[in-house]
Amino acid sequence: MAPKVLVSDKLSETAVQIFRDRGIDVDFEPGLGKDKERLLEVIGEYDGLAIRSATKVTEKVLEKATRLKVIGRAGIGVDNVDIPAASKKGVIVMNTPFGNSITTAEHAISMIMAVARQIPEANASTHAGKWEKSRFMGVEVTGKTLGLIGCGNIGSIVADRAQGLRMKVLAYDPFLSQERADKLGVRKVELDELLAKADFITLHVPLTDKTRNILSRENLARTKKGVRIINCARGGLVDEDAVAEMLKSGHIGGAGFDVFAQEPATENPLFNLPNVVCTPHLGAATTEAQENVALQVAEQMSDYLLTGAVQNALNMPSVTAEEAKLMGPWIKLAEHLGAFVGQMTDEPIKAVNILYDGVAAEMNLDALGCAAIAGLIKPANPDVNMVSAPVIAEERGMKISRTTQHKSGVFDGYIKLTVVTPERERSIAGTVFSDGKPRFIQIKGITIDAEIGQHMLYTTNEDQPGIIGTLGRTMGEGGANIANFTLGRSGVGKDAIALLYLDAPLPDRVRQQLLDTGMFKQVRPLEFDVA
Repeated sequence: MAPKVLVSDKLSETAVQIFRDRGIDVDFEPGLGKDKERLLEVIGEYDGLAIRSATKVTEKVLEKATRLKVIGRAGIGVDNVDIPAASKKGVIVMNTPFGNSITTAEHAISMIMAVARQIPEANASTHAGKWEKSRFMGVEVTGKTLGLIGCGNIGSIVADRAQGLRMKVLAYDPFLSQERADKLGVRKVELDELLAKADFITLHVPLTDKTRNILSRENLARTKKGVRIINCARGGLVDEDAVAEMLKSGHIGGAGFDVFAQEPATENPLFNLPNVVCTPHLGAATTEAQENVALQVAEQMSDYLLTGAVQNALNMPSVTAEEAKLMGPWIKLAEHLGAFVGQMTDEPIKAVNILYDGVAAEMNLDALGCAAIAGLIKPANPDVNMVSAPVIAEERGMKISRTTQHKSGVFDGYIKLTVVTPERERSIAGTVFSDGKPRFIQIKGITIDAEIGQHMLYTTNEDQPGIIGTLGRTMGEGGANIANFTLGRSGVGKDAIALLYLDAPLPDRVRQQLLDTGMFKQVRPLEFDVA
């Protein structure tokens, strides 16, 4: 029986025809995604679900989806899909991470031009029958300095277009290598220098704990007088109240916002201010982009349903059906190894080496490597997946290498990840036990045996009496329950580490209390996706 797909949001007819041409039964019902009760009634009939942003794939929907194997999102954002519930259900979630890049970059450039010449206000004034030529004095962009906060896929396209306008481009991106910056023709700078020198600032970063409010009131106050701020990335990156106040004071000369902290944005402090251009999250809204992502998602879903090939999956590696059963725990281990180092690293990564030993060396190393790199990048870029990870790593100038060797120790096989930055080298190794559970077996060359949990705490210190007591007492007094506790050291009185598996995230106050003891070099809470 042919696979059956439901298209519940608006997709192009060409995309729908791809399913039919590949021999897949397809029901095209745009708008069904908004009818929650009807979706619950019919979802059990389908092997695939193709959506945009309107359909909400909740845990309740997934419970009814007894046949569902794959969800394909035409676009990058998957906030409307309960990915943990889908993973638990065994449903693959795919997206199309690169289909909107050019369109979003072009929107940012359009915003720069619109704000520089006050085009929307001048247009409205002229349509109203006025002729206020002297009111709308603009500025040239030629020779001006553009500051990019984020120089990944979209940011690099903006840089290219801005250089075509004869702008000078500065880029702040901790993960941008000097080699990549040279290739793009941009000058890599720290954030303080960008704030002080940029005439225009555009943002091209995901919203994470590290980027949230990156243009805070304090940072905005350090910008050049007359600076123009453009945000086509994510709401929450900029203090909108502060921008509004500084527009009124004249410190900021203009702003262009396509995204807002609260969306839909029916009210906002930026609305109705002079020389502020606001659009309703149109970054990906072009005919070409919408067509590209629709065609891409149809091809990806068809490939999976007919051949088992997996592309751009957010919750499953790109492996064949035959490999999936054997490699699943090892792929999860590789992700955990990357996630450990990624959460520990704040500086640009120059090189990555992945050592595969024993049985691990006989597996699909491309898939394992993609899993490790995805885990490494994910703390800074939550949208990354196993397919996009190598592309992003290349953009950032990371040199990826791998080494294989025959069984060399007590384990049947293991994976060791070594990451080199301008400041240091970090390494971590792990294996999969016979019960199928990944374990950390070495950190910084120190042997350990650590179970991996969702919430963990990593500490380093000089080996000395009292560490265990201080850790236990401080955690207990702070209400942080320890599920498992692993210790290791390089020698008596030398470097020592502890890895704690916790029942809940470590409260900030407990972390600070541990640091205040003066006994620890590092106290780093860590999170792992163990679903």
